[in-house]
Parts: sequence; structure tokens; C-alpha cells
Amino acid sequence: MDIKKLILKELAKKKKIKVANIVKATGFSRAYVNRFFERLRNEGKIVLVGKANKAHYISAKKDVAVTAKKKILRVMRILRNINLSESVVLDEIKRDTGIFLDLPKNVVAILDYAFTEMLNNAIEHSGSEKIIVVMERDIKSINFQIIDSGIGIFKNIIKKRKLKNELEAIQDLLKGKQTTAPKEHTGEGIFFTSKAADKLIIRGSDKKLIFDNMLKDIFIEDIKLIKGTKVKFEIGKNSKRNLNNLFKEYSGDAFEFSKTKVIVNLYEIDNIYISRSQARRVLSGLDKFKTITLDFKDVKTIGQAFADEVFRVWQNHHPNIEIIYKNADKNVLFMIKRALSVK
Repeated sequence: MDIKKLILKELAKKKKIKVANIVKATGFSRAYVNRFFERLRNEGKIVLVGKANKAHYISAKKDVAVTAKKKILRVMRILRNINLSESVVLDEIKRDTGIFLDLPKNVVAILDYAFTEMLNNAIEHSGSEKIIVVMERDIKSINFQIIDSGIGIFKNIIKKRKLKNELEAIQDLLKGKQTTAPKEHTGEGIFFTSKAADKLIIRGSDKKLIFDNMLKDIFIEDIKLIKGTKVKFEIGKNSKRNLNNLFKEYSGDAFEFSKTKVIVNLYEIDNIYISRSQARRVLSGLDKFKTITLDFKDVKTIGQAFADEVFRVWQNHHPNIEIIYKNADKNVLFMIKRALSVK
């Protein structure tokens, strides 16, 4: 029996199909039948829409897929924090829902940055076994929530900075580029995310920190004691904010532009590059060029996370763009080659 052919035939009749439909028709096990769905999916012939009991497959034809995705404007994931990748989670949301369909490029860029930064914080700093992710689009805006049951952002800062209470932790956080893991991060993820949002709310312990850029103000409120951290980010669908402009405003401009090529003089921005956040800041807006040259002159070191984000994650998302590096010393070169060796 040609199960792949049967799946496509039934899909042509019914427009959408579940694995259970083919299991019932053939009598084969769900695990066995699911292999054929996965093969068709990898071949780009079908698309999975929805999750759990609402999951079903549709034709991969663009008009069919777009029509189906437009109806899915909310997603919730309960993620196990084991080898979890924030970029993979974001890619799945884009693939399986219509939340990102037809959004302006500047809004997509902000959502990409803010979501991956906030989820990465939960993955690496919370110590939580599970992380809940919710993303939703309505008539005017897109928002996402990232919820963990770990140590809590303010308690983590208190512990690492040896502070007295949550208010001192918030004060420390509001200074800008603060972090509890200086060897791994610059702490700029929250800083830039708070600048890019219409509203960013961070809940931890018995405090709620609100960055309201519509009112151009910051608020602190008392809340009922909670475990872990709850982050909520919101931005209007027609927001005029531009991530590149924010980066330039607070980081300076170290780019030499041409129509097809761009040289990024890293040494003019910083001399130590460690975090994924720094990598995302450096590469933001460079997807319109065919060749990117990274000049590592006077850069003392780069971290594994920075190298991985540039030379594997970002490169995999932009396979038609060439990334060239120059003036890399042996320490920088070691990390670059290590990232390039990962498939």
C-alpha cells in the first residue's frame, strides 16, 4: 500500500486531514503512519497546522496554507527546558500560525529580537524545568508572554549582585546593561527589548516592573507573591519603531554601507563579544545585503553563543548571504571554526 499516495489523495478530497484518519483507513499504528506524514512534510508537500488535538495537515500550496494559517492567531506552548532553542521555537510559531503574516518588516524584526531575547533569558537563567510561551495577535497588536517557575528575575539579581531587596534589584536592572552572568551576557537583551516595546511588563517576587513607551514612563507596582518570572511584551501592528535606529541610538553606528556589501567594524562598537544578544544587534537589518564582512580587528575575544548565533543560526536563516570575517586572532578564529563545524 502506497501510504504517501493515500494521504495526498485523501487530502485532495477533504482539504485537511489528521494522522488518525489514515490510521483508521489502513489499520497501521499511529507511529508508523506518522512517518509518512513527516516525509511528505519534509518534502514540502503538506503543512502541519495547530497543535495537540487540533493538529491537522493541509496542502503546502501557498494559497491554501495562508488561508488556514490566518485563522490561527493564538498559540501556547509548554516547553521542557532541556536543549531548548529560542530560535527553533520562534520558527515553529511562524510556520504553524498566521501571527506573523503580512506584518511590516520593522515589527517582525522587533518581535524576532524581543521574543528570542526574553525566551533565552528564561532558558539560561530561570532554572525552571518548564517554560510556558503564549503569543497572540488581535486587531491592533501582537503580544507574547513567557512564564517560568524558576528562581525569579529579581531574586536572581539579588543573589548574584548581593543586594538587599527587590527594589534594589529593579534599580540595578534599570541602569541599563546589567546582567547576572557577565561572562555570558551583556544584559542588553532586556534593555533593548524595553525600548522596542509599546509595553513590556516583568513580574517577579511581589513586584511588577512596567516599561510603557506609549506613556514614555516606567512604573513599579506591588503584586501578589509569585514564583518565577512572567514577562509580557506588546507592540502595535503598525508601530513605526525601528530596531536598527534603537541600536544606533544607544550603540553608535559602526557600519560602512554599499548597495550589496556591508562592512561591520566590530572594534568600533565593543572589544568583547560574548552573547547572542550582541550578535543579533550586530546583524539586525543586514539581511538586505549579499555579502557581510565582519572586521574583528582589536576584538579580544568572542563567546561560543555569539559565534553560534552569527555563523550557524543566522547563516542558516540566510543561506544566500555570504559572511566573511577578517583580522580574527587565534582565539576568535577558534570560536568561529567551532561554530562552523556544527551542522
